Amino acid sequence: MKKISSFVLCALLMSCSFSKNEKSDVSEVSAKEESSVTRQETGFNTELTYPGSKISFKVSVKGDSLVIQPSGLSISNETLYHDITGYTVVNAEIGDLNIDSYPEVFVYLTSDGSGSYGKFIGYSVNNGKSVSQVYLPEISENNEVNKGYMGHDEMAIVENTFCQRFPIYKDGDSNANPTGGTRQIQYKLVDGETGRILKIDKVLEF
Repeated sequence: MKKISSFVLCALLMSCSFSKNEKSDVSEVSAKEESSVTRQETGFNTELTYPGSKISFKVSVKGDSLVIQPSGLSISNETLYHDITGYTVVNAEIGDLNIDSYPEVFVYLTSDGSGSYGKFIGYSVNNGKSVSQVYLPEISENNEVNKGYMGHDEMAIVENTFCQRFPIYKDGDSNANPTGGTRQIQYKLVDGETGRILKIDKVLEF
């Protein structure tokens, strides 16, 4: 029963995200027409602290660079940089997906242009001492879930899981009119051979 509840919650949260984005798209049209300034150029800046923890992350965008500044780690608080040319940061979240009392920080991006392909950059805290990067396999490289995939991803942390969903395109569909419904993927954070990875746990289509 708990698994079903978690998955339903994931679907509801992502549905709310879709509704907010649709409203935002309408309200921001005139502003975008008046200015060619992108979100990268105006900057993305937020600080995330996991409840009950002294560990925090400042996430910002400077030009074409994503900057993640951890603090509160006992060994290394080295600043992390990523070249995000061609992408826009849309959100950042913090959570404890592997339930080890230390947080993960996830940053979500979307490619510029009509495709809006999702991109993920994430880090996991190692026993409060340092961080290591989290790997999310590319949808396009997974033949089990990439059928009908043409971008427009949405991502979110729900309880102790990571959810990603996107519209399904059928042959002949235009980029603006997918007709195949929605595919939602739920991941668990697990330890891999060289670091932590997000592994597919469930796939739902509706």
